[in-house]
Amino acid sequence: MSEESERETNPPPPPPCPTVSQREQWMVESQVFQIYQLFATIPRNAQTLMLELQRDNHMQYVSKGLRHLSSAFSVLDANRPWLCYWIFHSIALLGESVDDELEDNAIDFLNRCQDPNGGYAGGPGQMPHIATTYAAVNSLITLGGEKSLASINRDKLYGFLRRMKQPNGGFRMHDEGEIDVRACYTAISVASVLNILDDELIQNVGDYIISCQTYEGGIAGEPGSEAHGGYTFCGLATMILIGEVNHLDLPRLVDWVVFRQGKECGFQGRTNKLVDGCYSFWQGGAVALLQRLSSIINKQMEETSQIFAVSYVSEAKESLDGTSSHATCRGEHEGTSESSSSDFKNIAYKFINEWRAQEPLFHSIALQQYILLCAQEQEGGLRDKPGKRRDHYHTCYCLSGLSLCQYSWSKHPDSPPLPNLVLGPYSNLLEPIHPLFNVVLGRYREAHEFFFTES
Repeated sequence: MSEESERETNPPPPPPCPTVSQREQWMVESQVFQIYQLFATIPRNAQTLMLELQRDNHMQYVSKGLRHLSSAFSVLDANRPWLCYWIFHSIALLGESVDDELEDNAIDFLNRCQDPNGGYAGGPGQMPHIATTYAAVNSLITLGGEKSLASINRDKLYGFLRRMKQPNGGFRMHDEGEIDVRACYTAISVASVLNILDDELIQNVGDYIISCQTYEGGIAGEPGSEAHGGYTFCGLATMILIGEVNHLDLPRLVDWVVFRQGKECGFQGRTNKLVDGCYSFWQGGAVALLQRLSSIINKQMEETSQIFAVSYVSEAKESLDGTSSHATCRGEHEGTSESSSSDFKNIAYKFINEWRAQEPLFHSIALQQYILLCAQEQEGGLRDKPGKRRDHYHTCYCLSGLSLCQYSWSKHPDSPPLPNLVLGPYSNLLEPIHPLFNVVLGRYREAHEFFFTES
């Protein structure tokens, strides 16, 4: 049979039908690239206007949410401290504040959310929950001042965290609630910033987080699940706060997180998922933390190279002796060794005050471009991606990610960056944040002085 007749008899198979995920990805790429193409073809003065952070409009949008929310927000009735945090943190990032009456009302409201037995609920009279406790504490720190900070009952809150602590190292979100990495982070973050972190709270937490690191390198919500940007930030930040970050496989974590920044210039939350503006902080924050761990990462890479160089027999012996690459690095890295109570209480403070300029591990200008051109609504507020609606959650985390980008090259955590590192007009510059807690740096320092001097 000739080749021609064979081709006629056996035609090539039809191209595979694109999956739903592929079609959605192509649609998002098309929307994003249309915006970038428009930007590239307009005059320079028009480009400057497109890149301008609409401060007044953002401030108007978030401030309105403090005074009135429509009935559509009733589904968030158990998340009211989160709404406070998203809004107050956005205002603080913009370098603004609210009037005294509104501030007092917010403090009083959050105090009504504080359970008599410790922790904060999603609303007055509801069940205390670790996530809303984190949101309430961060809100009160962001508001600042003695009335706000003194309203937190640390003794009762510590008791609540102890009740949520599990033998495997994890925390329950609430009584009979789920156990996951998010609960570990919110519990440890609150305990650290309030100066109530101790050996009982951190016991086995590191082992639980390690069990959630996946074959991809990122961190899942619980053992056996898929690596996820939000949980990766939570797991990494927790390991730093308890002084055990060197127990993670950091080179693989770096590989996973940096490849989540895609051609749209923003970050996706998981492999083969769509870009989303909120991951400007969750993934961008993880990269910002990893940026400060370069010496540990390099050390682990050296140890891995040495392990691959030894014979199979030596590797087998190391495995039997329990001296894997993770085990050999335990306690050898400066600032991350097995910590006593006096050590880990100061980790967050030292992390920000012993800052060293490092080159970012992600494309910070590209991420700023995505936030300003694709996530920003000119009328105020920020969103997930083009075609989505603005909301307070994405406004908070897009602005947080933008701040991280702007200060990613800074020699000191709050030193003003060079103008060429801030995309758009220099008036776009936001307040710097503490990357472990996602609170404005000045408010963190006030809280640190209050809680650590008081003890």
